[in-house]
Amino acid sequence: MKTQVEERFSEFYEKWTYQLEEHVQQLVMVPKAKPSEPEDSELQALVSRVTSHYKEYYTVKWAGAREDVLAFFCPVWLSPLENSYLWVTGWKPSMAFQVIDTLKKTVVPCASMVDMSETEAKKIEELRLKIRLEEEKVEREMERLQVAMADRKMVELARLASRVENGDVVGQVDGLVEVALKGLLGGLEKVMKAADCVRLKTLKGVLEVLRPLQCVDFLAAICMLQIRRRQWGKIRDSQKENTSAEIL
Repeated sequence: MKTQVEERFSEFYEKWTYQLEEHVQQLVMVPKAKPSEPEDSELQALVSRVTSHYKEYYTVKWAGAREDVLAFFCPVWLSPLENSYLWVTGWKPSMAFQVIDTLKKTVVPCASMVDMSETEAKKIEELRLKIRLEEEKVEREMERLQVAMADRKMVELARLASRVENGDVVGQVDGLVEVALKGLLGGLEKVMKAADCVRLKTLKGVLEVLRPLQCVDFLAAICMLQIRRRQWGKIRDSQKENTSAEIL
């Protein structure tokens, strides 16, 4: 059974993904525009709409996490396939640079990344290294929280909870456990937001380096990966359900 946060965010995410698909349709049509290419201002406006859409996602996510942060570490609105690619509740920032590398190697017409200048490439590489350091910082904090589950206080509480029988004492122990878990959950919320900030910083940094048309190609690729992974996950889940039904 879903919690209230899971119910609300599942509904929001379905609508948000549908709107993302609409944005992708606009992004992929840009390089094909004829007879004249769109002005930079038009491209920048399109890029701004997509980035605003992502900012809305994180605003709603953070509001939900204040009520139930664990919902975002085990998201029921995602398929197992999507969940398997999560890095601290979302996409790994380094993936953005892999997308750029792939786009630079493509020979598809209008793939603007092929024409990336040396200056742009150098700035992207500097950003890649900076983001990797920030990823490592988040990972160290996540590891610290995981290890904290086995610190002296938690171990003693676990042992005490398994021994007490008196009702009053049980209530006291439960209260201590609640306080301890509250601290751990607060840490998870903090590390989740830190990871999200690295994701947003990655998008902002990349888009500041790239030219408008390159930004469009980059966002189109990033968004399409997210959408296709969701579609593939749903197809796989449906196939598993059909197989189970046949066995029964």
